Amino acid sequence: MSKMTFASHPFLLGFEQLERLVERTAKSGADGYPPFNIEQTGPSAYRITLAVAGFSEDDLSVTLEDSQLVIRGRQSDEDAERRVFLHRGIASRQFQRSFVLADGMEVVGARLERGLLHIDLERAQPETVVRKIEIARGKG
Repeated sequence: MSKMTFASHPFLLGFEQLERLVERTAKSGADGYPPFNIEQTGPSAYRITLAVAGFSEDDLSVTLEDSQLVIRGRQSDEDAERRVFLHRGIASRQFQRSFVLADGMEVVGARLERGLLHIDLERAQPETVVRKIEIARGKG
């Protein structure tokens, strides 16, 4: 007996990539760091906010790779060798957090404010297209 997957349903033609997308999303960024919020800021506008206290603009990168938004953070340890810690409870670690964006989602901008990285997204409203398909007469 073959396993029926989401994309193999007979009414979902051409959605094979959606299943791969769901699998890729499930694998990315499962460690919970840094914590984030996703909010809807308008009818077709969204904001992803990551808590990145201790990171500067130079420590962060935001890239769009195919339909995947990737946020990376890496703090430089230039002066860590000169510092003597009696207790070190604040970890300076690198991270990578990924979000898969739907077709039509645009990254409007990103800004760092009080330890929070805000990334604004907007979905372009597609035009409704109705096309009449002519039916050819059969021979016979």
